[in-house]
Amino acid sequence: MKGRGGSILALGLGFGILCSTQTAQGAEMGSFVYNDFKKPTYCGGCHKAIFQEWKQSLMAQSFTHEWDEAEYFKLALPHSQKLEKVAGVKAGCIGCHSPLAFLSGDIPPKDVAAGTRANEGVSCEVCHHITGSTEAEPFNFSFTIEPGKTMQGPRSDAKSPVHGVEFSEFTGSSELCATCHDEQSPYGAWVKSTYREWKAGPYAKEGTRCQDCHMYDAAGKAAKNKSAKPREDVAHHVFHGSHFASKLAGAIDLALYTGKTSVSAGDNVGLRAELFNGKAGHYVPSGSTEERMLWLEMRGIDSAGKTFNIPVEPKGFSGEEYTIADSKALAYQAMGEIMEVKDWKGLSRDGIVPDGSRIFRRPFFDPEGRMTICQWYTAENTGIDYRIGPREMKIEKYRWVVPTDAAAGPMTIEAQLFYSQVPSSVGEYMGLPATEYASIKVNEATLTINIK
Repeated sequence: MKGRGGSILALGLGFGILCSTQTAQGAEMGSFVYNDFKKPTYCGGCHKAIFQEWKQSLMAQSFTHEWDEAEYFKLALPHSQKLEKVAGVKAGCIGCHSPLAFLSGDIPPKDVAAGTRANEGVSCEVCHHITGSTEAEPFNFSFTIEPGKTMQGPRSDAKSPVHGVEFSEFTGSSELCATCHDEQSPYGAWVKSTYREWKAGPYAKEGTRCQDCHMYDAAGKAAKNKSAKPREDVAHHVFHGSHFASKLAGAIDLALYTGKTSVSAGDNVGLRAELFNGKAGHYVPSGSTEERMLWLEMRGIDSAGKTFNIPVEPKGFSGEEYTIADSKALAYQAMGEIMEVKDWKGLSRDGIVPDGSRIFRRPFFDPEGRMTICQWYTAENTGIDYRIGPREMKIEKYRWVVPTDAAAGPMTIEAQLFYSQVPSSVGEYMGLPATEYASIKVNEATLTINIK
């Protein structure tokens, strides 16, 4: 395993709330106090560049991020106080979203506005004091941790004038990431499995770790002190993942084909879109797939500028209705029940996604069989999984009748692949910033046909 500099905790496409009572015997709530851990600003005194990168990352914002805060305080926490089966989420979410609060027994922590140390999120001393996991394939914050003056790191030759350094193979492994990026719900359903997706795929067999994609190497120094060695492989700590449009751009290859280039109004046109996941070592979307959305929009734009929506041709597999956008479909009924909204019937399942668009998703269902965004309330995974696996190609077909009112001349057929962190209907209802549920373009392809 090649050496890396700095702390390592990789981001899959999506870092959601870990809320479970299916906790392996690892980290224990209340076993330490906040003062057992130095503040990130202390580490930033020497590791200035790494600190600035971390500060902008979702690791630093794992507790303060708007959706994470809303999901915990408006949904998970009140639900834990109403339903015994999910009572463990009161602490379970915090085990990964604010490990210091969990380890210090600050449960539930005060909200973000209170400015407590819970706001530090996944901080430097969390990652660098983790010594391993109780599980061969970790999940649900099953990390073991030993705070103190010795930092765990991935280099055998590292030295510091401030603290001890101990080489840890675990620090440089994908298993470290798995301690928070894989999760079972209180009902035993796997609701996050980014590590397991990677482990079963081609990249693990080839020796590519989570860190190789989400903590890229660059030349430099891990610390600013004179004794720090110049390295060619200092790991960056921005943890690029699905919240970065630059990381999403081109993550899925997209190509568009047709057998006809000249048609008349009323003719059938066959279209084929090919999507290939050649870059992500896990499924896309991954992580909190109960809320992540990836979808393909197809439209025709005639020479007069008029736009025609082109719906995907169904394949006929079980559960496909959840993968084709339907503006009339409702979901997320448990949200209203938790928040005690009178006469709540749910929210639009697919939000702003145009009808007939193909959605690449893995829906979760609550104990009443309703599609849920509350992963801790997931009773079953039904086998419906229409995401794009590592090095997998999906082919979507379209059989489109050219509208009779289409203008003669060139018509552009446009395929656009979009991603959002949260369905727009949920984001709007919860009052999240528009950036949190914005449609981020992943890729696009076009071709031109001539309308006689």
